[in-house]
Amino acid sequence: MKVKFIAEVSSNHNQNLSRCLKFIEKAAEIGCDAVKFQLFKVDKLFAPEILAKSEEHRKRARWELPVNFLPELFQKCHSLGLEFACTPFYLKAVEELKPYVDFYKIASYDILRNNLLKLCAKTQKPILMSVGMATLPEIDKAVEVLKGQKVKDLTLLHCVSNYPAKPKECNLKIIETLRNKYRLKIGWSDHSVNSDIIYRAVYKWKSKVIEFHLDLEGKGREYKMGFSWLPDRIKKIIKDIKNNRIPEKDFIIVDGDGIKKPSKGEFKEMLWRADPKDGLRPLLKLRKMLGY
Repeated sequence: MKVKFIAEVSSNHNQNLSRCLKFIEKAAEIGCDAVKFQLFKVDKLFAPEILAKSEEHRKRARWELPVNFLPELFQKCHSLGLEFACTPFYLKAVEELKPYVDFYKIASYDILRNNLLKLCAKTQKPILMSVGMATLPEIDKAVEVLKGQKVKDLTLLHCVSNYPAKPKECNLKIIETLRNKYRLKIGWSDHSVNSDIIYRAVYKWKSKVIEFHLDLEGKGREYKMGFSWLPDRIKKIIKDIKNNRIPEKDFIIVDGDGIKKPSKGEFKEMLWRADPKDGLRPLLKLRKMLGY
């Protein structure tokens, strides 16, 4: 069974080009097929009223990937036989990424942003879209928007938008629900850092893609949040799956009921999705609830 493994660097690069290149080298070493980064600017990610009052959110400017890194990241990936991918979080980012990415990734937080979806689809590059937190009607609309732009290659990734995700909330049967409903390639974007979850997603539910957050040695900006894998742990899983080797153990059963709806742990994050009116987080209704 062929499974595509994508190493998500997220903001664990610490704005260091040499470190970024090491991530790509490590991803190749452990058997990945692609490496993905994120392209955002804090002032285009969060509403100004949030940034004015929240130092925590202002500090995330240190997590930004410099745009001038893109050519070298692209070249490094291709020199090692890897695909280079990135998530655009602001509209101009789609065009900035276009010369370099092999595919775009749309984050769960942006699934309501039709304008961003359209721009990505118009490039005619493949798209992976995470559907954490989303309801089926929301996914229906996003898929309709992408297909309306004649997207050529679309993959949906089931995930739990909680960091880290609790195994009991992973509801892996949703992979089958999405496959049956949309007749698309379906994968799993992991925030659980639990080997049983990944094995089960592949061997039981036939996930075609596994995306996971990677850190090099525990010094990445997001590693301490608890949802990044270290290379040695994930390397064994990748090798097992690529060799179609099932470990001799009993997996924890986290199949769930297959009903696609936000999990309990996602309710808070749902309000922090980007609002389709201005593309900023959180949703306008939360800004009003918070008194902004």
